[in-house]
Amino acid sequence: MGSVKDLEVVKKPTKTRMGVGRFHFSDRYSVFDWGEMPDHIDGKGAALCLMGAYCFERLEEKGVRTHYRGLVDERGKLVGFDELEKPTGVLEFHLVNVYKPKAYVEGGKLKYDYSVYTPKLKNFLIPLEIIYRNGLPEGSSVFKRLEQGLVTLEELGLDHYPKPGERLAKPIFDVSTKLEEGDRYITWREAQQLAGLTDSEVEEVKSVLLKVDETITEVASKAGLVNEDGKIELAFDDKRRLMVADVVGTLDECRFTYQGLHVSKEVARIYYRQTEWAKQVEEAKRKAREQGLENWKSLVKVQPPKLDPALKTLICEMYMATANAMTNRKLFDVPSLAETMKKYEEYIGERM
Repeated sequence: MGSVKDLEVVKKPTKTRMGVGRFHFSDRYSVFDWGEMPDHIDGKGAALCLMGAYCFERLEEKGVRTHYRGLVDERGKLVGFDELEKPTGVLEFHLVNVYKPKAYVEGGKLKYDYSVYTPKLKNFLIPLEIIYRNGLPEGSSVFKRLEQGLVTLEELGLDHYPKPGERLAKPIFDVSTKLEEGDRYITWREAQQLAGLTDSEVEEVKSVLLKVDETITEVASKAGLVNEDGKIELAFDDKRRLMVADVVGTLDECRFTYQGLHVSKEVARIYYRQTEWAKQVEEAKRKAREQGLENWKSLVKVQPPKLDPALKTLICEMYMATANAMTNRKLFDVPSLAETMKKYEEYIGERM
C-alpha cells in the first residue's frame, strides 16, 4: 500500500519475466512526504487514474514504451480509455521488481548502498525520480535549493538567477532519489552511478523525459492548462528496454497552472505551509539529515490539521474537472474547470 494508491499483485515478476500489477487509486493524498493526510479528496482516485491512462495512451501513440496495459472496468474487464463507460480507479500494468537500496549509518550520516544496480540488471524499477521543469512557479523547490547553495545555476543550465513565475526557454531536467526515506536531489552523474546506467541510457532517459514533457504539455494545453513541471518514473523491462512506469500527467505528478492559479496538489501544499505542522516537518527533515536518522517523522510533535472544508470541496472539484477537461470527456458530474477555478480565485480573494 502506498500513501495514495494501493498495489495489487496479479502475477509476481521473476528475475527475468515481468508480472502483472494493478493500481487501485484512492482518495487519500499526501504532502511533504508525510503519508496519508487526515482528509480524503472525493473523486480524486478515479480522476488520477483516468488522467494517467489517457496520457499513457497518448505516449504509446508517439512510440514511447510504457508499462500500461489498460483500465479495469466495473465488470473486471481490461479496456482502453475510449471503451470505458464509467469512471474507474483501477489501472493495470506490467509489474517489475523493486530493489530497495540498503540503508546504513557511516560517520553519523545516513547512507545507502546501491550496489544491487548494475548495467546487467533487467526487469526493475529505476530508483530515481526524473523531473522536467518548463517554468518556475512560486513554490518551486529550485528557489530554495539555489538559496541554500544545494544547486548552482550552471547545474540547472540557467544563465541568470530566475524569478518566480518565469517560463524557461528550454526545460530544466532534474533528478532525485526515489527509494530512500526522504527524496533528495542529486546530480546526473550521481544518478548514473547509483542506478548503474550506461552513458547512452542516461541520454535515452533524457530523451524519454522530453517526449513525456511535450505530450503532457500538449494534452494540458487543450484543457487551458500550463504544464509547469512534472515527474516521471522509469523502469527497465525484461530486455532492459526503458519504459515509463508508475503514472504520468496527473495533478499529483505534475504542477499545472490555469491563468496563473495552481491546479495541482500545490493548492493543498499552499494551505499547509502556513501551519505549525509544516514548520515542524521542515525542521525534522533538516535535523534527521544532520543526525543520520532514518525516521524524521518521529521528530514531528503535532499532527497535520484538516483542510478548510470549503477548500476541500474546491480541491475535489478541481481533480474531477481537470480529468474531464484533459480527456475531453464528461466523466464526472462537476462544473467546468473554468467555473471551478473562478470559485477558487474568489476563495483566495476572501482570505487575502
